[in-house]
Amino acid sequence: MIITGMAHFESVCKKKLVDWYNENGFADTPLMPPIDLSNVFVVWSCKTLQNYKCLVSTTVSGDGIYAEYTYNGDKQELYEDVYKKVHNKCHEEE
Repeated sequence: MIITGMAHFESVCKKKLVDWYNENGFADTPLMPPIDLSNVFVVWSCKTLQNYKCLVSTTVSGDGIYAEYTYNGDKQELYEDVYKKVHNKCHEEE
């Protein structure tokens, strides 16, 4: 895989998350139909030297899915890490 710029990288990452989401059972029910690119957004991305990193999520309420993509420009490899939020609590004191 050869990444040609930030816009291309972000596009690849969003498509990879759509593919992962629809292939891994998160869109199996009538309440959660398959998603498409309109349901995915970039949270943050950067390029350092020949490497890229992109954090993406979905607009699907309550799914808790968050993905991190890292492109190694030396090896021309894309690494995918997908996370699901399991807990959220507000702490107001130490």
